[in-house]
Amino acid sequence: MADETIGIVGAGIVGLATGRHIALSRPGTRVVVLEKEERVAVHQTGHNSGVVHAGIYYAPGSLKADLTVRGVALLREYCQDRKLPYEEIGKLVMAVRQDELGRMENLYERARNNHVPELRKVSKEEIKEIEPHAGGIAALHSPRTAITDYPAIAREFAKDIEAAGGEVRLGFPVTSITNMPGGIDVASGQDRVRVDRLVLCAGLQSDSVARLAQDKKEPKIIPFRGEYMLLKPERANLVNGLIYPVPDPRYPFLGVHFTPRVDGSVEVGPNAVLALAREGYKLSRISVRDLARLAVYPGSWKMAAQHWRTGIKEYRGSLSVAAFMKDAGHYVPGVGVADVVRGGAGVRAQALDPDGTLVDDFRIHQVGRITAVRNAPSPAATASMAIAEHIVGAVFTDA
Repeated sequence: MADETIGIVGAGIVGLATGRHIALSRPGTRVVVLEKEERVAVHQTGHNSGVVHAGIYYAPGSLKADLTVRGVALLREYCQDRKLPYEEIGKLVMAVRQDELGRMENLYERARNNHVPELRKVSKEEIKEIEPHAGGIAALHSPRTAITDYPAIAREFAKDIEAAGGEVRLGFPVTSITNMPGGIDVASGQDRVRVDRLVLCAGLQSDSVARLAQDKKEPKIIPFRGEYMLLKPERANLVNGLIYPVPDPRYPFLGVHFTPRVDGSVEVGPNAVLALAREGYKLSRISVRDLARLAVYPGSWKMAAQHWRTGIKEYRGSLSVAAFMKDAGHYVPGVGVADVVRGGAGVRAQALDPDGTLVDDFRIHQVGRITAVRNAPSPAATASMAIAEHIVGAVFTDA
């Protein structure tokens, strides 16, 4: 096996998992992770809800389904080995209206096809045994669904890379990618790194970085901000595990739900509103450049034409705590404005095709010696170690 240098752009959990897998599975290969921020896991990984998804939602045979189920097993073992948080607190996917029961049944069949462990249907009475304060007329119960600390996992991945002789180079915003005879030059201003192969895991900047590598323009990244409320500490005991709605199959978002965290807090959310900047974690953050890119992309207007009603509803929840909590109150009746404070927010890198379709599955492109991860939203953190296996298996045919 020839010695190589493999570059990874992006020190989120997918990039670090990929770098780690290469470093450990290909002796003699040097890994260099290039990250524009001054620490790892700043963006999507650092704003993740911490849920380890069991594979309930994803189309059987899709990359999401296959890699999530595999990823859970790998992640659980890794967390146990490193003594990182991993708590199987369980999840209820709950119907609150009669017209949701058919969708819930479809979800059950999908989850069975994905071999979600120990999943079962529960009645209204059984819901109360699991979640005494929950509403709902029926639900799916996934007792093996877990929560963890993804930034801590990402930091551990970075340590593994360095222990294997690799490097995580921070403060390196990639400005150019140039194919050269016998290698690839990756530059940040005047600073250059020569690698033999390159994997792009740039998250919110994935389409921009992929264009530097001469990949095709589509899909474009549309940033959606997800905002959270936090249950006040004295009300956190109203929720034992994860409580989710039955999702609308037209959207890749799961709706407002209740999420206990490993630190003992409980989040309520997120909504999904169009962010005014790719890293727009606050309403006040506006990027004229990012907005201009959205405005000239035909897919943006087609998406808006299809989903404007939903967009208005989501923005109403963004501006009004009462509107936000109205939806949440269907799942835990009695919880309202007085029980929460505003929490944090994350930004989801959602790929969008030119026809206005929100890309649901993971999407990975190959451009010569460069591999570009073009769409890796939730559950990419859950699936990160399996995504790494998939990338290495696809890129290195002798892996």
